[in-house]
Amino acid sequence: MVKIIHRAHDRGHADHGWLNANHSFSFANYYHPAKTHFGMLRVLNDDIIAPGRGFGNHPHDNMEIVTIPLRGSLKHTDSMGNSELIIAGEVQSMSAGKGIFHSEYNASADEEINLLQIWVFPKLQNIEPRYEQMIFEKEDRKNKFQTLVSPNNKVDGGMWINQDAWFSLSDLEEGNELTYKVKLDTNGVYLFLIEGEIEVSDELLVKRDAIGVYDTDNLVVKANKNSTILLIEVPMN
Repeated sequence: MVKIIHRAHDRGHADHGWLNANHSFSFANYYHPAKTHFGMLRVLNDDIIAPGRGFGNHPHDNMEIVTIPLRGSLKHTDSMGNSELIIAGEVQSMSAGKGIFHSEYNASADEEINLLQIWVFPKLQNIEPRYEQMIFEKEDRKNKFQTLVSPNNKVDGGMWINQDAWFSLSDLEEGNELTYKVKLDTNGVYLFLIEGEIEVSDELLVKRDAIGVYDTDNLVVKANKNSTILLIEVPMN
């Protein structure tokens, strides 16, 4: 097993006033040569957006984008004709494909929103853009893995993604242990600890720490405290 540790305090940080952002990988004005990507995982941004503020209309192409609101609500509009409200408990999955424009704003006039925005390099280039969002019930991830996106979503559940990638969430209670089995032997797993404290691969992780592992067929996670865990399995090349 090969492992890479990313501590929360070592992330890139940018405070624009309306946007307080932490970057797990090189993004915008933050560049770290050892943190440009993890396999096909290109971006994991932990953003806090002020009330009523957000990202104006801007382009994307050939990127898979998954957005997970942790608290608050996000107003999304795009050139595909979608105009949606995404709230905590929902997840958005979008293929930018051959090109889209979209905007994202905090839908609240008085409360911040905290969201994770994640980009994955696509498997196929220049596909038709695609948009989907889905509600995920908390009970369905209590002490187990809940699939958010999958290339085989009809079998594995969740929403479809244009990559051999699986996103999973788990609310693991203190004292419980879970084993994640890697789907493809050419894939690695990036674990991002949203809340809590866990032990994984002989490492202690606390809130917003992350570990990437590859050349292994499973990952064992033990919760020292009640924890919320995001797992992202992606091809390594």
